[in-house]
Amino acid sequence: MESPTTLPSPWSVLRDGTRLIARFVRLHPWAFGLAVFGAASYAAAIVASAQVVGWLTDRVIIPVLDGGADYRTKLWAGVAALVGVSLWKALGIVLRRTAAGWLQFRTRQDVRNRLLEHQLDLELAWFSQQSIGDLLAVADSDTDRGTGVLAPLPYATGVMLLLFGSAAMVTAIDVWLGLWSLIGLLVIVAVDVKGAWTVYPLWEDVQEQRGRLWSLAHEAFDGALTVKSLGREQMVSDRFGVSSDDVRDGIIDVNSRWVSYQALIRALPSALILILIYAGASRIRAGAISAGDLVTVTYLLSLLAFPVQLIGFVLFDLSASIAGWKRVQRVFDADEFTAYGDLTARDSGVAAAIDGRNVHFRYRADEVVLGGVEMDLKAGTTLAVVGPTGSGKSTLTMLLARLWDPNDGAIHLDGRDVRSFARSELPQEVAYVAQNAFLFDDTVAGNITLGEEFSEEELTTAIRLSGAADFVAELPDGYDTRLGERGASLSGGQRQRIALARALIRKPRLMVLDDATSAVDPSVEAEILRSLKRAELPSTIVMVAYRPATIRLADEVMFIDDKRIAAHGTHEELLAGSSGYAELVQAYEDDARRRAAEAGRLQ
Repeated sequence: MESPTTLPSPWSVLRDGTRLIARFVRLHPWAFGLAVFGAASYAAAIVASAQVVGWLTDRVIIPVLDGGADYRTKLWAGVAALVGVSLWKALGIVLRRTAAGWLQFRTRQDVRNRLLEHQLDLELAWFSQQSIGDLLAVADSDTDRGTGVLAPLPYATGVMLLLFGSAAMVTAIDVWLGLWSLIGLLVIVAVDVKGAWTVYPLWEDVQEQRGRLWSLAHEAFDGALTVKSLGREQMVSDRFGVSSDDVRDGIIDVNSRWVSYQALIRALPSALILILIYAGASRIRAGAISAGDLVTVTYLLSLLAFPVQLIGFVLFDLSASIAGWKRVQRVFDADEFTAYGDLTARDSGVAAAIDGRNVHFRYRADEVVLGGVEMDLKAGTTLAVVGPTGSGKSTLTMLLARLWDPNDGAIHLDGRDVRSFARSELPQEVAYVAQNAFLFDDTVAGNITLGEEFSEEELTTAIRLSGAADFVAELPDGYDTRLGERGASLSGGQRQRIALARALIRKPRLMVLDDATSAVDPSVEAEILRSLKRAELPSTIVMVAYRPATIRLADEVMFIDDKRIAAHGTHEELLAGSSGYAELVQAYEDDARRRAAEAGRLQ
């Protein structure tokens, strides 16, 4: 991986890091406060331990060495002081780590919950422009990396307090020693900042590479059937391996760069101590300080060796957190929200009337998918939407279910604009069943009810009307049989019937079927549609249809051609009045006869 040619300024990294930390701290200030209090207690205990060691040097060790003074009167007091500051440090560590760990993991949980809620509020148009694997990477590795600074942050805050306290104490002992200590500590911190600033853009590259790696992994798993059927396992493996190598090389580059700074940071405290010992010896000879004072200073600085390095670790984590959070923030910055009104659903038990007025839709600014759609559909009507591939049939069904919004015009349900419904209210009146039925890794009943409360009679009726009763009865545990991820244990037609039952159990006033029975046998499809009509459901049915037998079951037919409604009427009226429709239906019938003949030969 090539290193970036330009670097952001150190101040921009620190500024962005400070804003990120402030954002997290505002979410759980008490946890952060407790963690910082524990870190500050630990820092104070370190300073106190240095003072105890200095006191023991002056009052016990040197007098005993000089003149054989009786040390026993003061020894136990010194031991008690050492045990006391040790317990003090231990309590500070426990409090800091417990509160910091809770802060980090709770913040990660909050961010992931907010990410999911935010994305579910966005329009489908936004999802169509995203890589699902990359979104998974944002929710997992980028969120982990973005909040990674929270665990060591309180310790670093305590270390900063420790540095100030140590500098103040050393200065109180001797101004010159305090000045040398301050200069040395500032040099160490400066090297830390320089290292973090250098690795920051490298972390950005690593996080982008991780997103691409997740995308490739998702494609490989989601497209396993295609990959295996075409024998392209090696190609997919090689492509994944190249991306994995890029991530590996990036992480190695980051750590190699950082270790070079860490080697210097580890050496600087020892060099500072040697300088202070030399300077302190001259100050002792001058009578400015005592030997105990010098022991206090050097012992304190030796204790600071690791905490000072932790500042570097925090800055290192901060660089990685900023890089990870930028990718998380890009998702939060998406503002293509679905707008809702305040209308509530009607529980009238009767079918809904549908109308569309001058409806235009474009996926992109220069691509008209549907134009000038005008439609009126009486309540209780079964409408078949027919048209050649790419004419806009599926788009129309998604507009009716408000999975997309028209760019111009409006669609009304009983005279109410579908965009005026409050959140989750329209699905209580409209059910949409897609051709590619999605099932969850749950039981048959769980996939139909989706967590809502329905009676066993309602569940049985929905399964019967969808034509799924026979095969569900043959499953090992009936309604309680787990179907596996995406319903992998079922055939395509069985999955479609479970999805249809999912819609039927909710008794929608408008049922939209986007070729939702295409994977079942023609005879089964016809029987399902007859059952729906005989059941006198409170539903208006709009279905994308290809099979002539299915089209004939509809009360009305809408023929879509060239991205507009070319004709609308009964099947017979369109056969007589629309040459394009007649040709298309004839092609469907020819295809149906051909398939039937092939099936007969196979038997």
